[in-house]
Amino acid sequence: MPNLRAGNIFHNLPKAKAKEVFQPLLRDKKLKVERIISLGQVTKEGEWLRQKQNEWVVLLRGKAVLSFLGKPGVLKLKPGDYIFIPKNLRHRVEWSDPKERSLWLAVHF
Repeated sequence: MPNLRAGNIFHNLPKAKAKEVFQPLLRDKKLKVERIISLGQVTKEGEWLRQKQNEWVVLLRGKAVLSFLGKPGVLKLKPGDYIFIPKNLRHRVEWSDPKERSLWLAVHF
């Protein structure tokens, strides 16, 4: 029988004042699930995030704004909103709530 691991996504959230916090919850050869906590952090001006794997992310708490290279406008996220980001799609966090920690659940595959 495999080892069971249980927890609560909302418990013991780090402060995330100095920087965004990434906490792996599950990792496999082709799959990574992580909890991300933000508090006002954004992607550095002029930089774009680009990942080698697909990413599905849901915002569970807080608010945030994402943008995508070559796509017009921005995507405003509130709790419950999710998005699939295909691998190599350049994107950035334009804004995350500086008054309330934003809690993300990201699945990389």
